[in-house]
Parts: sequence; C-alpha cells; structure tokens
Amino acid sequence: MIRTLFKSSRQYTKGALITICLSTLEVVFEIVIPTTMSGLIDYGINAGDTSMVWRYGGLLLIFALMQLITGMSAARLAARSSAGFASNLRMDMYRNIQTFSFADIDKFSTASIVTRLTTDVTNVQTAYQMMTRMVIRSPLMFIFSMTAAFRISSEISFIFIICLPILAIGLMFIVRTAMPLFKRVFRTYDELNNVVQENVQAIRVVKTFNQEEHEKKKFGAVSERIYELFSKAERTMTLNMPLMQSCMYICMLLISWICAKAIVASGNDPALGLTTGNLTALITYAVQTLSSLMMLSMVFTMMTIAGSSAGRIVEILNERTDIHDPEQPVMEVKNGDVRFEHVDLVYNKAAGKKVLSDINLDLKSGQTLGIIGNTGSSKSSLVQLIPRLYDVTGGRVLIGDVDVRDYDIEVLRNAVAMVLQKNQLFSGTIAENLRWGNEHATDEEIKEAARLACADEFIEQFPDKYDTYIEEGGTNVSGGQKQRLCIARALLKKPKVLILDDSTSAVDTKTDAIIQHSFTTYIPDTTKIIISQRVSSVQNADKIIVMDDGRILAEGTHEELLESCPVYKEIFVQQQKGGAEDEQ
Repeated sequence: MIRTLFKSSRQYTKGALITICLSTLEVVFEIVIPTTMSGLIDYGINAGDTSMVWRYGGLLLIFALMQLITGMSAARLAARSSAGFASNLRMDMYRNIQTFSFADIDKFSTASIVTRLTTDVTNVQTAYQMMTRMVIRSPLMFIFSMTAAFRISSEISFIFIICLPILAIGLMFIVRTAMPLFKRVFRTYDELNNVVQENVQAIRVVKTFNQEEHEKKKFGAVSERIYELFSKAERTMTLNMPLMQSCMYICMLLISWICAKAIVASGNDPALGLTTGNLTALITYAVQTLSSLMMLSMVFTMMTIAGSSAGRIVEILNERTDIHDPEQPVMEVKNGDVRFEHVDLVYNKAAGKKVLSDINLDLKSGQTLGIIGNTGSSKSSLVQLIPRLYDVTGGRVLIGDVDVRDYDIEVLRNAVAMVLQKNQLFSGTIAENLRWGNEHATDEEIKEAARLACADEFIEQFPDKYDTYIEEGGTNVSGGQKQRLCIARALLKKPKVLILDDSTSAVDTKTDAIIQHSFTTYIPDTTKIIISQRVSSVQNADKIIVMDDGRILAEGTHEELLESCPVYKEIFVQQQKGGAEDEQ
C-alpha cells in the first residue's frame, strides 16, 4: 500500500529527502543546546568566569539560530512536498477513474469516489507531511536525548526506561481501539455525501413534494452517526495526552529529587559529581525524550486516521477496469455496420441474472433502427455495449465487421456518438458545450449543427447567442432545450453510429420529426439507433425491434409489427387514443 502511494510523490521526492536531512540537523542542534547550557552554568556563571560566559553564550546563539533556520526550512519544504504529493495523488486517482467502465463506477459509487478524492487525500497529505518531519525527527530526538542523558548519568537516565513499557502498552491500546472506529467514520462519510448529492440533484422534486423536513432528518441522522463515531474515536485518542504528560511529570520529579541529593553530596563541583548545569541538562533531555514520544504518539494518531483513508485511495489506484485496449488494436472504424451475435450481458456475476439474453441483430451502415419496449426491458443496456461502456458477458458486438473489443477504445468511441437519457451539459458557453462533439468545429459548423437539431431557434433569442453561459448541469435551460443542445453536440461529431437514448422525449412530435429528417440529409451514411417510448419517433425507421425482459420480442418495420406483434400494436393504439384525447 505504501509503495503504491509513494509512486505519486515523483518530483516532490527530492524535497521530502531534503526535509529529512534538515530535520536531522535541527535535532542535532537542539540536542547540543542543553549540553552547552550546562557548560555555561558550571564553567561560566558558577565559576564566575566572564570569558566562558561569552564563549558558551556565543555558541548557544549560533546553535539556536541554526536550529531555527533548519527547522523553518524543513517545515516549509515539508508543506510544499506534501501539498505536491496530494496534488499528484488526486491526479493519479482521477486519471484512473477516467478509465473506469460504468460497472466500476457502480462498484465504488459516485459519493464514495468524491470522498476519496477530497477528505481521504487530505488525511493522507497531513500524514505525509508529518512523516517527513516528525517520523524522522521524533526517533532521532529520542535516541540522541537518551544518549546525551546517559553520558551525564546512566543511573538517573534509567528513569526514562521505566516509562517506556507503560507508554507502549497505552499507545497500543489506543491505536487498536480507535482504528476500527475511524474506518467506520469514512464509510459513513460516503453515505453523507450520497445524501447531499441526491438532495442537491433532485432539489426541484424535493421542493415540489414539500419534503425538505424529510431530507433534513435523513441528513441529520447520517451526520449524527458521524458525530457519535468520531466522538468515540477521539475520546479514545485523548487518553494519549494525559498518559504522556503523567509520565513526563513523574520523570521530572524523580530526576529533580535524585539530582538534588547528588548535587548536595558533590558540593556542585563538576570534578566530584553532579552539578546544577547537569540537572538543567537532564531535565531538558527528559522533556525532549518524552516530547519525542508524545510527537510519535501524535504521528500514530494521524497514521491511524490516515491508514483508513490510504486503504480507500489505494483501492481506486489499484482498480483495473476490464475494459481496456487490446495488444494490437484496430485503429480505424471503416463503416457503421452494427451486428450483435448471440449477445448476453450480466451486470452482477455473483447474482448471475442476465440483463440481455441471446440478442441477434444486424444493421447496415446508414440504416435507422428504432427500439421500443417497456421500462426495464434493457433498451439502454443494449446500446451501451456498442461504445464499450459495458462489455458483453457472452457473444460479441461488431462495428464495421470488427469486434468492438478489438478496437482502440478512443478510436471506437470517437466513431460512436450517444445522447443519453440523462442529458448532461457542463458549465461554460453554449459554443464550448457544443465543441465537446468536435473541438475544432468552426462557428459555421456549430450553427449548422444547432439548426439541424432545432436548437438555433432558442439560441438566437438569447442576448449573447452562442456565448450564452450555461450553468452547471444546464439548469438555466429547459429540458427540451438541453436535449436539442446535446443532439447538436452529437451531430458535430459526424459519427459512424449515432445513438439517441430517449433523447427527444422533452420535445414535441413536430420538432422530433424535423430533427430526424435532418439526420438523413446531414449524416446519411451514419447508422442511427433511436430508443423511444413514442411509436411516432421510430415508425419511419428501416427496422424496429420490440424488447421485453432483455430479449428481442419482435423485429420488423412499422407496418409489419402492427400485423405480427400484439405488444407493439397495443402501444401504438394506446398512444393514438392518447393523441386523439389530447386534440379534443
């Protein structure tokens, strides 16, 4: 896990290593200061030697300045390195997420991915910064302080050794108790993000049904669980500080008591035994030793929190999608011929239920296929196999007589344009959104695509026309306007295969007919696949299939299906009656 994370350090590894070197120097200067102070007291102040006072005083000033410089430099480099590491880590995660199939996204959930990219990375960033500073500084401080203390008095220094088992047992108990709680906290964060995401995305529905209080209770319940878990974990972690301070004060009292007796016995003479300067140095080293242990306990605390986050991040980094380029990919889609051969699809292999079963279909380039069927009949699942948003479980899908799994993924998806059920626009101008279809499209090409999609009629009414700013998610345009913009974006791509997944449901039948007519004139060689709940949207297609429960129930033209397929005829008659009632 650690090796996977540290791959993201890259150009910031050098800064982290320099930080470690500077932290080591900082500790050396900090350790030298108490010994110098002891000499100042014993050989300068107590001896009444002014020259020694100046000498030791000058050394103290130099060591203090060097400690300040190395400490500040180390802290600055540690902050920059950890921030850079976090930036790389987010980018590495984001790049890997971009390779995920729909199945991979479903596996992690959107809310969980957002938490891992934000909260979890921040926790790991803090731990990384502490590692480059405290993880190096604390052990060195402990070793050097203990060594210096033993040089002064090995008998008294054994007081430190007595405290170590107590601290070790206490820390082990704290970490083992708190770690499972923090893991549960971050899983609950995913739920919290999911509640917020659902509420914000469906805010119009929430307000329409007057369910604000219900959503508040949902959010409050999840938030309360986080509070309870975090409080329990933090209560456990707070035992760390009183444990450390108790050991520190006991050590200082014992050292002061034993040293006081020894100083009286030696007459404060360095040649005969312990002195006041030695006592000052021992107390300082005691503080430094136990402070280093306290810093290590803080590192353990942060590592406990970051350990859960790190594991969740590594799951994203190590995830390898089943959908990837073959070793020798085909780099050209010759035409828009589409063929399904005995295709099966299973989303959840453990459950084993087939979403699509034994699908056989043959379309020639330039033909139009209409797909109709009840909700849940797997119409969308069928077309998502064409650009490899999912991969077939059995059988194969071919475009231009080549299995889609043999194509370079980028080449394949550039040859297929999809307008999904959930139309998505991005923050930016109308022109910028349309150029998602073709980033090099000229202004004239953009206007032509908008005209063919019947989008120009409302775009021209905006004061800024094609420079009109679209809010996030396209909230400042209507559902029908959003659909027409998405269709125009797909037309700019001039694909080999165009898929419209119920993407004209929010426009009237007249506009729908105009849009479909534009396909035959603008992209005559493109294979068109139209999924719709309305018979009027597919009745002019070269071929229509009726789907039910993941199977093709019937296939033929509009007239043929009226004669041979009772389900299709029933849908048509019901919609005709509905249209007649609307006219009345």
